[in-house]
Amino acid sequence: RVLVPHITHISKATSQREERQYKEGGEVEFVMSSAEVENAPENCPGTDSDQAGKASACAGCPNQQICASAPKGPDPAIAEIGRKLANVEHKVIILSGKGGVGKSTFSTQLAFGLAKDDDQVGIVDVDICGPSVPRMMGVEGEQVHQSNTGWSPVYPQDNLAVMSIGFLLEKADEAVIWRGPKKNGLIKQFLRDVYWGDDLDYLLFDCPPGTTDEHLSIVTYMKEAKVDGAILITTPQDVALNDVRREVSFCKKVKMPIIGVVENMSGFVCPHCQHESMIFRPTSGGAEKLCEEESIPFLGRIPIDPLVVKCAEEGKSYVDMADTSVGAKALLDIVESIKVKLASKKA
Repeated sequence: RVLVPHITHISKATSQREERQYKEGGEVEFVMSSAEVENAPENCPGTDSDQAGKASACAGCPNQQICASAPKGPDPAIAEIGRKLANVEHKVIILSGKGGVGKSTFSTQLAFGLAKDDDQVGIVDVDICGPSVPRMMGVEGEQVHQSNTGWSPVYPQDNLAVMSIGFLLEKADEAVIWRGPKKNGLIKQFLRDVYWGDDLDYLLFDCPPGTTDEHLSIVTYMKEAKVDGAILITTPQDVALNDVRREVSFCKKVKMPIIGVVENMSGFVCPHCQHESMIFRPTSGGAEKLCEEESIPFLGRIPIDPLVVKCAEEGKSYVDMADTSVGAKALLDIVESIKVKLASKKA
């Protein structure tokens, strides 16, 4: 096996169909996909159409020249990724409307929880600019290798695999200052070129907060891979819930099923007296009320526990470190609920 080149070289390993043109020095000139046309007219035929840049509706559009000259039709990588991930039983995207609600912590602990029953689990760190999954999985500083089957992910344990841009950076604190096109190219490589083994029970995608390039890339490239759905993470207060409503709207617009919502940091249970204090008060009913209003499943609440922070910092499984705690029990209940919902989708 050989080491995968560092990210400065990988970013240039893109195909013509990626619709990228590099200026001197490796800068991206433009990228176009049907989900990324800015300031498109109301009757835009779409970038995949043969009439892109030619239809009467295109007159005066700032993207007309790009659309007219760009390759037409669906990206062949979409079908290729569908075939590549055909042996993955369940594909789950984890989203949050706002940063700081514990999404990556939940994603990594969900991965540990699913792997607890000896299922084969993979997790992709889609947060290109803020890759925290390697540290939270205890594999920071590891390197990705390449073989004739593709990129080999990093394994914190035999049945748990991780892929992240964090493994491709020369320095852990190196800033990734990329526009959307470079992000899209790397996400495509993660989906198409990583070899997860012959069979994988669960593949999790830890996305950055919001609804931006990374989310659109996942939705576009996973069209034929049949994503099971999204899990939304929030905290109880209205500021976080308002952004989750936007995330719900995003899922509905791109026709992505919502597996459910998790309310994280939901109260603090004193380890000595077991008294619960509401630190982030749900002034409008919290995530459960939101789920009732939006007619989507509520998966449960996870209380604040300082041990969760310790486990995330040290890359350890919370349910193994604190299997008798209220928080660990709540997390395990949510993991089981997710497994049941995913199994019912396949039934």
